[in-house]
Amino acid sequence: MITKLKEKFQCWITSEARMAHDIGFTPNQVSTVGIMLAIFSALAYLNWRSHPILLMVAPIFLLASGFCDVLDGALARIYETTTTFGGYLDSLLDRYTDSIIFCSIMLGGLCDPLWGLMALIGSLLVSYARARAEAVEVKMEGVGIAERAERLIILAMASFLSVAWSEALGWGIIVLAILTNLTVLQRMNHFRKVSRQKRE
Repeated sequence: MITKLKEKFQCWITSEARMAHDIGFTPNQVSTVGIMLAIFSALAYLNWRSHPILLMVAPIFLLASGFCDVLDGALARIYETTTTFGGYLDSLLDRYTDSIIFCSIMLGGLCDPLWGLMALIGSLLVSYARARAEAVEVKMEGVGIAERAERLIILAMASFLSVAWSEALGWGIIVLAILTNLTVLQRMNHFRKVSRQKRE
């Protein structure tokens, strides 16, 4: 079932990528739109006290930002415009997105700062663990239970729930803090196994 869902999603994102290309978007432009949406999401998290409805708006912008993150990669692959700089920019903007979102949630008083910091560190290290491993040709895609897509979904779901249950986002951050750091351990273990096999 999961495989079928992935296939359907790939077909859908391919269709969206072709539409974006027809409009005239480039992968780097889509990446830029993504970081702008993330900033809007962060501002919504920061200002939710004055306008509680922003707790509904913030995850919508967040999911839209995540969509752009998938779309830019699809655009680059389909139209063979993948560049070293494009990949670097995409990765860099993803880290900025993670940082501003978690910081805005903490500054907005929506979670315990300690758990928020642990979730942020875990998220950054999940990405670093992959980048560092793939720099020495050890594949990390699909390794770990909390890759970026899963993290965005958990954060968005917790945000939507927080409209009815004020502590939902705080608990969502706790879940992310645990899962992201567990993912780092999973990737570290995977790297250890693969590097050992290469030596043998």
